Parts: sequence; C-alpha cells; structure tokens
Amino acid sequence: MSIKVMLVDDHILIREGIRQLLEFDGSIEVISEAKDGEECLEKLSASKPDVLLLDINMPKKNGIEVLQEIKEKKLEIKVLILTVHNEIEYLMKAIDIGADGYMMKDSDFAELKRAIEVVLSGESYIQPSLIPALNKRLLMKDKDNDKVETLTKREQEVLICVVEGMLNKEIALSLNISERTVKNHISNIFKKIGVSDRTQAAVFAIKNDIVKL
Repeated sequence: MSIKVMLVDDHILIREGIRQLLEFDGSIEVISEAKDGEECLEKLSASKPDVLLLDINMPKKNGIEVLQEIKEKKLEIKVLILTVHNEIEYLMKAIDIGADGYMMKDSDFAELKRAIEVVLSGESYIQPSLIPALNKRLLMKDKDNDKVETLTKREQEVLICVVEGMLNKEIALSLNISERTVKNHISNIFKKIGVSDRTQAAVFAIKNDIVKL
C-alpha cells in the first residue's frame, strides 16, 4: 500500500519535480497539491493524505500558520516541513508548534523518502545537517537539571537513540530490549521531561547535554 502525500508549495516547478521523484519510487503517491496555505487547508479534509510536505514561504497563509491551524484542529496528518530556510528560528518555531519533521529542499531523494517514512511511523525527523545549529541555539537557553535527574540511565540511553533518529525497532535492537519496552521508556521520558513528541524530546536532550553533537 502506497504512502499518500500532499505537496504544498507556491512554485509549480518544485511541486512537479518532487512529485515526479516520489511517484517514480512507486511506494509513494502524490494525491493532492496546493499552491498556498489557504488552498492547502481547503483541500486537506477531502484529500486526507498520510503526510503533508509543507513549504514555509507561501502567499495567503504561510507554512507556519498552516501548521498551527492543523495542530489546533487536531487533524490526523503528519507534517514534514520542506523548505529553503535553514535559519534556526524557523526550525524552533516549527518544533514548538508540533511539526513531525523539518528538512531542506536541497536534500537528496533518499533522505526525503526516509524522512517521509520516519514521520509516518510516528517518529520525528530533523535533517542531520541542521542539528549543530540547533544545538548552538539551545545552549543559550536555561537547562532543566531537575528533569534530567529524574531520568534513569536506561531512559537516557533511549533518549540518545531518539536524537540519533532511530526508530523504536532500531532502538530495541541496539539496546537488546523489546520494542514494547522501548515504547514504555519513551512514554515515561515524555512524562518526566514534559514533552509531547520525539522532536521536542530530542531538543530537550541536546539542550541539556544528554547528548553532545
């Protein structure tokens, strides 16, 4: 069964190029496209994509505004930001709102496909090349030492794996534990550090030096 994707970008040539790459692979189907934020929101309910590839700079409503509305309406759609912006503030804003992934348009197809598969599986994805800048930005913020101290050694090991972009199955194999145990650890981590998704958990780990990049 193919992954259903919706493309949202105000440049038709970019949409054309991405669509051809995705559909050539055979495992991904582009079921809808939109040229701006308003058209995206109008088409979402009818299209019902698995993953939304969302640009940031668009007319009428930008990608951040679209993401905000999707989260406010609690729509069951995975949102992968695909943009030319490598400014860390855009990434921070997208993470705070609840984006499932964030990557650059100059990425290769293999990375785009992996990002789509990762966010669809319920994991989060941040392009690895953006992590150093994110790390530098987060070091400027206050640390949460009290929350870090509540994490067990095993929970910190799981959290490090999350930062590295590993799926639950991969974490289980790496730590020689069951996938169910991994899920329990991640659930406990979320509660202890006060986050709601893996991207926010990864940001917490970087900010608090649980993992050094």
